Amino acid sequence: MYRTALRNVLAHKGRLLMTALAVMLGTAFVAGTMVFSDTFGKAMRDNNSKSYSDVSVQVVDTAAGAGASAREKGGKSPVTLTDATVQQLAALPGTASVRGVVSGFTGVADRSGTLIGQSWTARGANFAPGPDGKDSRYPMVEGQGPKNGKEVALDRKAAEEGGYKVGDTVRIAINGPVMELKLTGVFTTDDPVVNSGGTLTLFDRATAQQLLLEPGRYSGIVLAAKPGTSQDALLSEVNQKLRPEQQIEVRTGAELKAEEDRLITRDSEQIRTMLLAFAAISLFVGIFLIANTFTMLIAQRTKELALLRAVGASRKQVTRSVLIEALAIGTVAGAAGLVAGVGVGAALQSVVVSLNDSLPTGSLVIKPLTVAVTLLVGILVTVLSALLPAVRASRIAPVAAMSSGDQPVSQKSLVVRNAIGSVLAAVGIALVVFGASKGNSDGRIPVAAGALFAVLGVFVLLPLLSRPVIALVGPVLGRLFGTPGKLARQNAVRNPRRTAATAAALTIGLTLVSGLTVIGASVGDTVDRTVTSSMKADYFVAAANFMSLSDKVPAEIAKAPGVATSSPMTRVSWKLNGSARDISGLDADSFDKLVSVTMKSGTTAAAAQGQLLVDEDLAKKLGVTTGSTVEVAYPGDAKGTLTVGGVYETGGLLGGAMLANSEIVKHDPGANLESVLVKGTDGESAALKKALKDATGANPVIEVQSRQDVRDRFSQTITFALNMMYGLLAMSVIVAILGVINTLAMSVFERKREIGMLRAIGLDRSGIKRMVRLESVVISVFGAGIGVLLGCFMAWAINGTLESSLQGLTTVVPFGQLLLFLALAGLVGLVAAFWPARRASKLDILASIKTD
Repeated sequence: MYRTALRNVLAHKGRLLMTALAVMLGTAFVAGTMVFSDTFGKAMRDNNSKSYSDVSVQVVDTAAGAGASAREKGGKSPVTLTDATVQQLAALPGTASVRGVVSGFTGVADRSGTLIGQSWTARGANFAPGPDGKDSRYPMVEGQGPKNGKEVALDRKAAEEGGYKVGDTVRIAINGPVMELKLTGVFTTDDPVVNSGGTLTLFDRATAQQLLLEPGRYSGIVLAAKPGTSQDALLSEVNQKLRPEQQIEVRTGAELKAEEDRLITRDSEQIRTMLLAFAAISLFVGIFLIANTFTMLIAQRTKELALLRAVGASRKQVTRSVLIEALAIGTVAGAAGLVAGVGVGAALQSVVVSLNDSLPTGSLVIKPLTVAVTLLVGILVTVLSALLPAVRASRIAPVAAMSSGDQPVSQKSLVVRNAIGSVLAAVGIALVVFGASKGNSDGRIPVAAGALFAVLGVFVLLPLLSRPVIALVGPVLGRLFGTPGKLARQNAVRNPRRTAATAAALTIGLTLVSGLTVIGASVGDTVDRTVTSSMKADYFVAAANFMSLSDKVPAEIAKAPGVATSSPMTRVSWKLNGSARDISGLDADSFDKLVSVTMKSGTTAAAAQGQLLVDEDLAKKLGVTTGSTVEVAYPGDAKGTLTVGGVYETGGLLGGAMLANSEIVKHDPGANLESVLVKGTDGESAALKKALKDATGANPVIEVQSRQDVRDRFSQTITFALNMMYGLLAMSVIVAILGVINTLAMSVFERKREIGMLRAIGLDRSGIKRMVRLESVVISVFGAGIGVLLGCFMAWAINGTLESSLQGLTTVVPFGQLLLFLALAGLVGLVAAFWPARRASKLDILASIKTD
């Protein structure tokens, strides 16, 4: 039986090629993901070990991040790490060297005024030279380090991207007007900021403190231990010297490295998990192809299997022989997938490096676990997919099977299948509807569980659905394409299981694609409505990195030519009736000119009287109406009450609550200045946009956006995310196409006598081609249509769970895109049928109709 099984594999190698290819693609995705994540993780960890090579103990001021902001707004922050602290730590018995560190956001503009790199990875620090005038942390490759407030040094990559050389004037930006400083040096470093693709700008110590924190203050202190002093010993000395009540964090270099390694591992695992999820989808699609292939092979080998039973083979031996075939295919395909996966891993690494050439790279890492998992996945997927067909093969009755080449299709199992599918689908739909009705994150688990049951139920019911759905297009096919059209419809519903298995592969892909598309369209529409309906302002001025703007910016913008009115938009988080809530702030006198809200009760004029405006959702949560009072907990220990002056429609630029800036500043001088809204005298214009940009000192970090710019920004983000998802799902679509090709090719072989008879009674070669192609198109569109409907339903449910976090979210169905998906599915079916249709048309008439 073992020899028989292997001979069968070789005898049917052409028919099993698509199966092996599907398994290879899925396992290649798995292997490539594991190779890439292991390689990337190792390169990051190796690079990280260099970053802490000179750190024995690090002291960090946890309040330093808010220090500059609070000082800028007029507030005070506790000074913890100063020059005195540095001297105290330098005097410790175990300290060999100590350096104070100043760090904060610093953007660098290129010669065209564009920010170099990404805003969230742009940092500034202090140059700390030793007695020799050099800083070992930042060795200069050109020039020298900065010595005063008019000089800076740049990392080599930033200097190259900006086109700067030593002696040039560099435009530096933090959160206010741009500074033009002289470039005195270019350095290299293993600083994590630069290694992760960011830019690093060095100032002299005093300038860095002035710009990034406040005079005399450090954000951290790094100590190196003397020979013979362990990191833990030095840590103990530091802890004894510094007061425990200070807002500081003290850790050893080993702890920092271990924590960074843990974060790198976590991020690598997250990337791996996401990619493996798409690999699993591809393999799941492949299961339908494999099961369909073995089912058709067994149907075609009925006499052969019956003969084996007749000469003494037991049911177990027949089952085992089919599974051995699957094992052989899975092993070969898994091995091929492993080899291809190494290439996939290398390609992924190249893509990442091309997007950010500052990221560390290394030789490909191929762990034994990767080899074992890839082979095991290939074997398990193939063998498990072939299990049900193998069991069916063992149940063939020898005498009945040898009596005729054609076996009647049993309907009993379809009845059982339909009953099971109906129960699964009903349970799934009920859970999905229940979860969506929650309207918040509490419904996500029911929706996820319901989606699983619903999808499984629909897959089980696909044979039942195929007949009535395909019957709907029967008359159309007959009228448009004549006899080939009628035959195509009959062939598509002849074997419901086969049609369902072929269509299911496309159903999976289209469910995911259409679901993502509907969610993306819904979120985009919500953002668009928020900006369009609630923003009267012509321009929105804000920092690209979401930092708080300098309090100098609103005044400069107000003085810009062409500005009719403007207002800073602040945001604070206060407790209202015991719960933390975000409150937006605007100038009361310009509120109605810049923002549009639909008041359900009260008036916007109440804001000028220091009263609170809330949206409908927050009013319900707080249990308040116009005229009610709300208990407020201000920063610190101060408490008070606010009167609700009005309730407005949920959704819009303001969020859940709004208060006049004059009222906010009384209780929170350090409120976050998010943006400035501007209304022009003559509306939007290029001149006004330029004037606003000039008012910010042409700061590359501060963006001046019109309403359309804001919409386009969100649209681009959503489009990028969708395109990435589409790309990751492409492998599943390819496997689905292979499934259609394989099913049609084997169907042509199975029906060669029928095709021969059709040719004999007058159907020409073009008619045969048309029949096969139309059958493929019908099956493909059927699977895609079910997937689109299922995807829309799931998207509606997911949107329901997002309503609490994205106010005003409603489900939007982009009919144009969904119709395009259906058209593309039809095109896929047409392309997939090219080879099988060509093969069918070339069958010899006499050879096809002769009896075996």
